[in-house]
Amino acid sequence: MQNDLWEVTYEISLDCGDHFKRVGNSREALEVLMTCWPRPAGKNFKVAKKACLGALKGNVSSVVAAQAFLSAAKEVGLLRP
Repeated sequence: MQNDLWEVTYEISLDCGDHFKRVGNSREALEVLMTCWPRPAGKNFKVAKKACLGALKGNVSSVVAAQAFLSAAKEVGLLRP
């Protein structure tokens, strides 16, 4: 696996805003997507999951994975302002 640190760390809100988590690489993003995502059936969720898996395997750039995760977080309203 290559270096997968994202240039930007995103902070998301979990448990109805009671908890916050910082996500700064594809491994952390995939963990959030797989364990505590509110609606896993969304289109952006599937794209983010695939992009993060690809980044961990070295087939997708970390920039693409970060953008996919950002879109998915925005889609379900998890991105903390």
